[in-house]
Amino acid sequence: MEKLHCIVVDDENMGRKLLEENVRQLPFLHLVASCKNAFEAMEVLQTQTVDLIFLDIQMPGMLGTQFLQTLKEKPLTILVTAYDHYAVESYELDVVDYLMKPVSIERFSLAAHKALELFQSKKSKLETSPKAASPELPQEDFFFVNVEYALVRISIPQITHIEGLKDYVKIYLEGEKRPILTKLTMKSIEAKVANHQFMRVHKSFIVNMRKIESIKQQRIKIGTFEIPVSDSHASELMEKLNFTRPS
Repeated sequence: MEKLHCIVVDDENMGRKLLEENVRQLPFLHLVASCKNAFEAMEVLQTQTVDLIFLDIQMPGMLGTQFLQTLKEKPLTILVTAYDHYAVESYELDVVDYLMKPVSIERFSLAAHKALELFQSKKSKLETSPKAASPELPQEDFFFVNVEYALVRISIPQITHIEGLKDYVKIYLEGEKRPILTKLTMKSIEAKVANHQFMRVHKSFIVNMRKIESIKQQRIKIGTFEIPVSDSHASELMEKLNFTRPS
């Protein structure tokens, strides 16, 4: 059976638990994560595949509707709220359904099945449409990261290099004195800049190839920074720079 990977986002513990229980009762739903706010949800979306969000609106820090507006690629979304005055705004955001608390399992199931039908319909269209007819999407030159409970926009061309620190990364930006520190894996941020002439040159460093000033003894100079190049990446770096070592 095809499953929808979903997350629950609600700042109230009881509301979150009820949604989790409803998700578990429907065999075509798979709960990926349960989040207390939009910032936790953003972190999950950056690292997990999510097809459907059950999203509360009235949350501290950022409303659910504001959170949706920050997303470049929106999963299917079902709003679950105790307030009816967000209905018009929610449908402008093209949500699947708008559920009023308390939500019965029958009403929850109806909305979830509607999401499943939409998911299957979109998937079917993608599988049957010829690839040659698909228009090329414009390449985004920015993304958002969570920094101290705020979503901060990062301009990709402005990045000089990225440093990995376990579950966090430092993003160094041209013209900025301090790097941006955010909770992300190197793998996830590498995917965000993959189409913009960036390269992983070390297990802990990704560099913007356009910002390289010089390379000496397997160390890249960018501004005042010297970035190590590991032995395993040295040859690939030279190839990407169209440089051949003298024999």
